[in-house]
Amino acid sequence: MWPAFWMLGNDITSNGWPKCGEVDIMENIGNEPGTVHGSLHGPSTIGRTSSATAPFSLPAGQNFADDFHLYAVEWEPNTIRFYVDTALYATFNSSQWPAGGTWVFDHPFFIILNVAVGGHWPGPPDSSSVFPQQMLVDYVRVYAKQ
Repeated sequence: MWPAFWMLGNDITSNGWPKCGEVDIMENIGNEPGTVHGSLHGPSTIGRTSSATAPFSLPAGQNFADDFHLYAVEWEPNTIRFYVDTALYATFNSSQWPAGGTWVFDHPFFIILNVAVGGHWPGPPDSSSVFPQQMLVDYVRVYAKQ
């Protein structure tokens, strides 16, 4: 399983991916139940995409699915910070963006919450996959700095 909270640039229909940009607020793949990942993806002149990613892990033996958690990003013009339960675990700046890539996190994005079954990263479902699955979300909030 592959639950995720993420955002895509609202210009995806005109610019496509990865030129529109992608912000992965939280991704939790099935074989890492105690770890989530926060990532940025954008276009690269070197290859298909430039990316920046960071993991956050709970203490040994704890799984994210066992309780509610807060996932957040603070997004400023040249900086995006990632949090789990108020703990800052990653900061990405435009000045640190991979060489050959373009920082495209300067326009509106929309939010997606989904649970994927399989995929390139987690691989296909196998005999250890449990069905049915669900993702419980208590709330989603968006704040704007005034």
